[in-house]
Amino acid sequence: MIKPFRARNPIAVGLVGATVMIALFLGALNWDRLPLVAGGQTYTAEFAEAAGLAAGDDVLVAGVEVGEVTDVALDTDRVVARFSVEDDVWVGDKSVAAITIKTALGQKSLSLDPLGSAELDPGERIPMERSVTPFDINDAFDELAVVFGEIDTEQLAEAFDTMAETFSSSTPEDVRASFEGLSDFSRTISERDEELAELLSNTNEISGTLAEHNEQFEALIGDGSTLLAELEDRRDAIGELLSGAREMSSQLSGLVEDNEEEIGPMLEQLDRVTVVLERNQRHLNESLELAGPFYRMMGDTVSARGWIDSYICGLVDGGDASCVPPRSGGG
Repeated sequence: MIKPFRARNPIAVGLVGATVMIALFLGALNWDRLPLVAGGQTYTAEFAEAAGLAAGDDVLVAGVEVGEVTDVALDTDRVVARFSVEDDVWVGDKSVAAITIKTALGQKSLSLDPLGSAELDPGERIPMERSVTPFDINDAFDELAVVFGEIDTEQLAEAFDTMAETFSSSTPEDVRASFEGLSDFSRTISERDEELAELLSNTNEISGTLAEHNEQFEALIGDGSTLLAELEDRRDAIGELLSGAREMSSQLSGLVEDNEEEIGPMLEQLDRVTVVLERNQRHLNESLELAGPFYRMMGDTVSARGWIDSYICGLVDGGDASCVPPRSGGG
Protein backbone atom coordinates (compact mmCIF):
# COMPACT_ATOMS: atom_id res chain seq x y z
CA MET A 1 0.00 0.00 0.00
CA ILE A 2 1.35 3.43 -0.98
CA LYS A 3 1.78 5.84 1.88
CA PRO A 4 0.22 9.26 1.49
CA PHE A 5 2.65 12.13 0.98
CA ARG A 6 2.00 13.61 4.43
CA ALA A 7 2.83 10.28 6.09
CA ARG A 8 6.33 10.13 4.55
CA ASN A 9 9.50 11.14 6.37
CA PRO A 10 10.05 14.83 5.48
CA ILE A 11 13.85 14.54 5.92
CA ALA A 12 14.09 11.68 3.41
CA VAL A 13 11.80 13.49 1.00
CA GLY A 14 13.91 16.65 1.30
CA LEU A 15 17.18 14.77 0.66
CA VAL A 16 15.75 13.02 -2.40
CA GLY A 17 14.36 16.29 -3.73
CA ALA A 18 17.67 18.12 -3.19
CA THR A 19 19.58 15.30 -4.93
CA VAL A 20 17.24 15.43 -7.92
CA MET A 21 17.56 19.24 -8.15
CA ILE A 22 21.38 19.06 -8.03
CA ALA A 23 21.38 16.35 -10.71
CA LEU A 24 19.10 18.42 -12.94
CA PHE A 25 21.27 21.52 -12.42
CA LEU A 26 24.49 19.67 -13.32
CA GLY A 27 22.78 18.08 -16.29
CA ALA A 28 21.67 21.48 -17.56
CA LEU A 29 25.21 22.86 -17.28
CA ASN A 30 26.66 19.88 -19.17
CA TRP A 31 23.72 19.28 -21.51
CA ASP A 32 25.83 19.16 -24.66
CA ARG A 33 28.23 16.63 -23.09
CA LEU A 34 25.64 14.03 -22.11
CA PRO A 35 26.09 10.79 -24.09
CA LEU A 36 22.47 10.59 -25.19
CA VAL A 37 22.20 14.29 -26.05
CA ALA A 38 25.53 15.42 -27.43
CA GLY A 39 25.75 15.15 -31.20
CA GLY A 40 28.74 14.29 -33.34
CA GLN A 41 31.57 11.80 -33.01
CA THR A 42 34.57 11.93 -30.68
CA TYR A 43 38.12 11.18 -31.80
CA THR A 44 41.57 11.28 -30.18
CA ALA A 45 44.92 12.54 -31.49
CA GLU A 46 48.44 12.34 -30.06
CA PHE A 47 50.87 15.26 -30.14
CA ALA A 48 54.47 15.75 -29.06
CA GLU A 49 53.42 18.85 -27.08
CA ALA A 50 50.24 20.79 -26.31
CA ALA A 51 51.53 24.00 -27.96
CA GLY A 52 48.84 26.05 -26.22
CA LEU A 53 45.88 23.92 -27.35
CA ALA A 54 43.08 23.87 -24.77
CA ALA A 55 39.57 22.56 -24.31
CA GLY A 56 37.04 24.69 -26.14
CA ASP A 57 39.31 25.49 -29.10
CA ASP A 58 37.83 25.03 -32.56
CA VAL A 59 38.29 21.99 -34.80
CA LEU A 60 38.68 22.98 -38.46
CA VAL A 61 38.47 21.08 -41.74
CA ALA A 62 39.62 23.11 -44.75
CA GLY A 63 39.23 26.24 -42.62
CA VAL A 64 35.60 25.50 -41.69
CA GLU A 65 34.63 25.01 -38.05
CA VAL A 66 33.25 21.48 -37.60
CA GLY A 67 33.66 20.84 -33.86
CA GLU A 68 35.67 21.65 -30.77
CA VAL A 69 38.39 20.26 -28.53
CA THR A 70 36.86 18.62 -25.46
CA ASP A 71 39.97 17.67 -23.45
CA VAL A 72 43.77 18.00 -23.52
CA ALA A 73 45.75 15.76 -21.14
CA LEU A 74 49.27 14.38 -20.69
CA ASP A 75 49.75 10.66 -21.37
CA THR A 76 53.30 9.54 -20.43
CA ASP A 77 55.58 11.18 -23.01
CA ARG A 78 52.89 12.66 -25.23
CA VAL A 79 49.82 14.88 -25.16
CA VAL A 80 46.41 13.42 -25.96
CA ALA A 81 43.73 15.72 -27.34
CA ARG A 82 40.12 14.59 -27.54
CA PHE A 83 37.82 16.41 -29.92
CA SER A 84 34.32 16.06 -31.31
CA VAL A 85 33.15 16.72 -34.86
CA GLU A 86 29.72 16.95 -36.45
CA ASP A 87 27.97 13.82 -37.67
CA ASP A 88 28.27 14.70 -41.35
CA VAL A 89 32.07 15.21 -41.19
CA TRP A 90 34.05 12.27 -42.57
CA VAL A 91 37.38 11.44 -40.85
CA GLY A 92 39.58 8.91 -42.67
CA ASP A 93 41.88 6.31 -41.16
CA LYS A 94 44.94 8.19 -42.53
CA SER A 95 43.86 11.63 -41.36
CA VAL A 96 46.46 14.15 -40.23
CA ALA A 97 45.88 16.36 -37.16
CA ALA A 98 47.75 19.63 -36.70
CA ILE A 99 47.75 22.30 -34.00
CA THR A 100 47.55 25.58 -35.90
CA ILE A 101 47.63 29.23 -34.90
CA LYS A 102 44.13 30.64 -35.46
CA THR A 103 44.73 34.31 -34.66
CA ALA A 104 47.67 36.68 -34.65
CA LEU A 105 47.45 36.80 -30.86
CA GLY A 106 48.29 33.12 -30.51
CA GLN A 107 44.92 31.41 -30.15
CA LYS A 108 45.19 27.80 -31.30
CA SER A 109 42.90 25.44 -33.19
CA LEU A 110 43.03 21.79 -34.25
CA SER A 111 43.04 21.35 -38.03
CA LEU A 112 42.13 18.02 -39.61
CA ASP A 113 43.17 16.78 -43.04
CA PRO A 114 40.77 13.85 -43.63
CA LEU A 115 42.77 11.25 -45.59
CA GLY A 116 42.43 7.54 -46.16
CA SER A 117 40.08 5.10 -47.85
CA ALA A 118 38.16 3.96 -44.75
CA GLU A 119 36.56 5.83 -41.88
CA LEU A 120 38.62 6.22 -38.72
CA ASP A 121 37.53 4.07 -35.79
CA PRO A 122 36.68 6.42 -32.87
CA GLY A 123 38.50 4.02 -30.55
CA GLU A 124 41.80 4.45 -32.43
CA ARG A 125 44.11 7.41 -31.96
CA ILE A 126 45.70 9.56 -34.61
CA PRO A 127 49.38 8.80 -33.82
CA MET A 128 52.18 11.33 -33.44
CA GLU A 129 53.51 10.25 -36.85
CA ARG A 130 50.46 11.94 -38.37
CA SER A 131 50.29 14.98 -36.06
CA VAL A 132 51.97 18.38 -36.36
CA THR A 133 52.69 21.05 -33.73
CA PRO A 134 53.26 24.73 -34.61
CA PHE A 135 56.36 26.84 -34.24
CA ASP A 136 55.72 29.25 -31.36
CA ILE A 137 57.58 32.55 -31.76
CA ASN A 138 57.23 33.36 -28.06
CA ASP A 139 59.01 30.14 -27.11
CA ALA A 140 61.67 30.88 -29.73
CA PHE A 141 62.36 34.31 -28.22
CA ASP A 142 62.55 32.76 -24.77
CA GLU A 143 65.09 30.20 -25.96
CA LEU A 144 67.04 32.90 -27.80
CA ALA A 145 67.20 34.97 -24.62
CA VAL A 146 68.54 31.98 -22.69
CA VAL A 147 71.17 31.25 -25.37
CA PHE A 148 72.37 34.85 -25.51
CA GLY A 149 72.48 34.98 -21.75
CA GLU A 150 74.83 32.00 -21.59
CA ILE A 151 77.32 33.41 -24.14
CA ASP A 152 80.51 34.86 -22.66
CA THR A 153 80.78 37.85 -24.96
CA GLU A 154 84.19 39.00 -23.68
CA GLN A 155 85.71 35.58 -24.29
CA LEU A 156 84.10 35.45 -27.72
CA ALA A 157 85.58 38.84 -28.59
CA GLU A 158 89.04 37.72 -27.45
CA ALA A 159 88.76 34.56 -29.55
CA PHE A 160 87.88 36.53 -32.67
CA ASP A 161 90.71 39.00 -31.99
CA THR A 162 93.21 36.16 -31.62
CA MET A 163 91.97 34.53 -34.82
CA ALA A 164 92.23 37.81 -36.71
CA GLU A 165 95.79 38.43 -35.47
CA THR A 166 96.81 34.88 -36.38
CA PHE A 167 95.61 35.15 -39.96
CA SER A 168 96.56 38.82 -40.44
CA SER A 169 100.04 38.17 -41.85
CA SER A 170 99.76 34.85 -43.67
CA THR A 171 96.35 35.01 -45.32
CA PRO A 172 95.02 36.72 -48.45
CA GLU A 173 93.57 40.20 -48.21
CA ASP A 174 89.90 39.14 -48.55
CA VAL A 175 90.21 36.45 -45.83
CA ARG A 176 91.98 38.92 -43.53
CA ALA A 177 89.20 41.46 -44.09
CA SER A 178 86.61 38.80 -43.23
CA PHE A 179 88.27 38.00 -39.92
CA GLU A 180 88.70 41.67 -39.12
CA GLY A 181 84.99 42.10 -39.75
CA LEU A 182 84.23 39.20 -37.41
CA SER A 183 86.46 40.78 -34.80
CA ASP A 184 84.65 44.11 -35.10
CA PHE A 185 81.31 42.30 -34.94
CA SER A 186 82.27 40.41 -31.78
CA ARG A 187 83.55 43.62 -30.20
CA THR A 188 80.25 45.34 -31.02
CA ILE A 189 78.32 42.49 -29.43
CA SER A 190 80.51 42.72 -26.36
CA GLU A 191 79.92 46.47 -26.06
CA ARG A 192 76.16 46.13 -26.60
CA ASP A 193 75.72 43.10 -24.35
CA GLU A 194 73.54 44.90 -21.81
CA GLU A 195 71.46 46.58 -24.52
CA LEU A 196 70.82 43.24 -26.26
CA ALA A 197 69.81 41.66 -22.96
CA GLU A 198 67.43 44.56 -22.29
CA LEU A 199 65.99 44.23 -25.82
CA LEU A 200 65.29 40.52 -25.34
CA SER A 201 63.82 41.21 -21.91
CA ASN A 202 61.50 43.84 -23.39
CA THR A 203 60.51 41.38 -26.10
CA ASN A 204 59.52 38.86 -23.46
CA GLU A 205 57.52 41.52 -21.60
CA ILE A 206 55.69 42.50 -24.80
CA SER A 207 54.87 38.86 -25.51
CA GLY A 208 53.58 38.42 -21.97
CA THR A 209 51.47 41.58 -22.17
CA LEU A 210 49.91 40.46 -25.45
CA ALA A 211 49.16 37.07 -23.95
CA GLU A 212 47.51 38.67 -20.88
CA HIS A 213 45.28 40.87 -23.05
CA ASN A 214 44.44 38.15 -25.54
CA GLU A 215 40.71 38.27 -24.80
CA GLN A 216 40.57 42.07 -25.12
CA PHE A 217 42.31 41.97 -28.49
CA GLU A 218 39.98 39.20 -29.66
CA ALA A 219 36.96 41.23 -28.54
CA LEU A 220 38.33 44.29 -30.35
CA ILE A 221 38.83 42.31 -33.55
CA GLY A 222 35.39 40.75 -33.16
CA ASP A 223 33.76 44.19 -32.66
CA GLY A 224 35.57 45.46 -35.73
CA SER A 225 34.23 42.54 -37.75
CA THR A 226 30.71 43.26 -36.46
CA LEU A 227 31.06 46.93 -37.42
CA LEU A 228 32.26 46.04 -40.91
CA ALA A 229 29.37 43.58 -41.32
CA GLU A 230 26.88 46.26 -40.22
CA LEU A 231 28.40 48.77 -42.65
CA GLU A 232 28.17 46.20 -45.42
CA ASP A 233 24.49 45.60 -44.59
CA ARG A 234 23.83 49.36 -44.62
CA ARG A 235 25.62 49.63 -47.96
CA ASP A 236 23.43 46.88 -49.41
CA ALA A 237 20.30 48.56 -48.02
CA ILE A 238 21.28 51.91 -49.54
CA GLY A 239 22.02 50.17 -52.84
CA GLU A 240 18.57 48.58 -52.82
CA LEU A 241 17.01 51.97 -51.97
CA LEU A 242 18.78 53.66 -54.88
CA SER A 243 17.78 50.84 -57.19
CA GLY A 244 14.14 51.21 -56.09
CA ALA A 245 14.34 54.99 -56.57
CA ARG A 246 15.67 54.53 -60.10
CA GLU A 247 12.91 52.06 -60.88
CA MET A 248 10.25 54.38 -59.44
CA SER A 249 11.65 57.30 -61.45
CA SER A 250 11.48 55.21 -64.60
CA GLN A 251 7.90 54.22 -63.86
CA LEU A 252 6.90 57.85 -63.12
CA SER A 253 8.50 58.97 -66.37
CA GLY A 254 6.50 56.36 -68.24
CA LEU A 255 3.33 57.39 -66.39
CA VAL A 256 3.83 61.05 -67.34
CA GLU A 257 4.47 60.15 -70.95
CA ASP A 258 1.37 57.93 -71.12
CA ASN A 259 -0.92 60.52 -69.47
CA GLU A 260 0.61 63.74 -70.76
CA GLU A 261 -2.69 64.96 -72.29
CA GLU A 262 -4.57 64.58 -68.99
CA ILE A 263 -1.79 65.77 -66.71
CA GLY A 264 -1.11 68.96 -68.73
CA PRO A 265 -4.56 70.58 -68.25
CA MET A 266 -4.60 69.38 -64.63
CA LEU A 267 -1.35 71.19 -63.94
CA GLU A 268 -2.67 74.35 -65.60
CA GLN A 269 -5.79 74.30 -63.40
CA LEU A 270 -3.64 73.70 -60.35
CA ASP A 271 -1.53 76.71 -61.31
CA ARG A 272 -4.64 78.92 -61.58
CA VAL A 273 -5.92 77.70 -58.22
CA THR A 274 -2.55 78.52 -56.71
CA VAL A 275 -2.70 82.06 -58.11
CA VAL A 276 -6.18 82.57 -56.60
CA LEU A 277 -5.06 81.26 -53.24
CA GLU A 278 -2.04 83.56 -53.24
CA ARG A 279 -4.26 86.57 -54.06
CA ASN A 280 -6.78 85.68 -51.32
CA GLN A 281 -3.96 85.18 -48.87
CA ARG A 282 -2.70 88.67 -49.64
CA HIS A 283 -6.18 90.10 -49.03
CA LEU A 284 -6.48 88.22 -45.74
CA ASN A 285 -3.14 89.60 -44.62
CA GLU A 286 -4.28 93.14 -45.41
CA SER A 287 -7.57 92.60 -43.49
CA LEU A 288 -5.70 91.35 -40.45
CA GLU A 289 -3.35 94.33 -40.56
CA LEU A 290 -6.34 96.73 -40.61
CA ALA A 291 -8.28 94.87 -37.90
CA GLY A 292 -5.33 94.77 -35.56
CA PRO A 293 -5.48 98.39 -34.30
CA PHE A 294 -9.29 98.21 -33.83
CA TYR A 295 -9.18 95.15 -31.62
CA ARG A 296 -6.22 96.54 -29.70
CA MET A 297 -8.12 99.80 -28.98
CA MET A 298 -11.26 97.81 -28.05
CA GLY A 299 -9.26 95.75 -25.59
CA ASP A 300 -7.77 98.84 -23.98
CA THR A 301 -11.25 100.41 -23.63
CA VAL A 302 -12.82 97.37 -21.98
CA SER A 303 -9.96 96.88 -19.58
CA ALA A 304 -9.80 100.53 -18.42
CA ARG A 305 -13.52 101.36 -17.94
CA GLY A 306 -16.79 99.82 -16.80
CA TRP A 307 -18.61 100.59 -20.10
CA ILE A 308 -18.05 100.72 -23.84
CA ASP A 309 -18.54 103.83 -25.99
CA SER A 310 -18.85 103.30 -29.70
CA TYR A 311 -19.36 105.82 -32.48
CA ILE A 312 -20.14 104.90 -36.09
CA CYS A 313 -19.79 107.79 -38.50
CA GLY A 314 -21.94 108.02 -41.61
CA LEU A 315 -24.40 105.25 -40.77
CA VAL A 316 -27.37 107.76 -40.88
CA ASP A 317 -27.35 110.93 -42.98
CA GLY A 318 -27.71 113.68 -40.41
CA GLY A 319 -26.57 116.52 -42.60
CA ASP A 320 -23.40 116.91 -40.62
CA ALA A 321 -20.32 116.30 -42.65
CA SER A 322 -18.17 116.07 -39.60
CA CYS A 323 -17.35 112.61 -38.23
CA VAL A 324 -15.94 113.89 -34.95
CA PRO A 325 -17.55 111.83 -32.16
CA PRO A 326 -19.38 113.74 -29.37
CA ARG A 327 -17.95 113.82 -25.91
CA SER A 328 -19.16 110.88 -23.89
CA GLY A 329 -21.11 111.42 -20.70
CA GLY A 330 -19.86 108.20 -19.20
CA GLY A 331 -23.05 106.19 -18.86
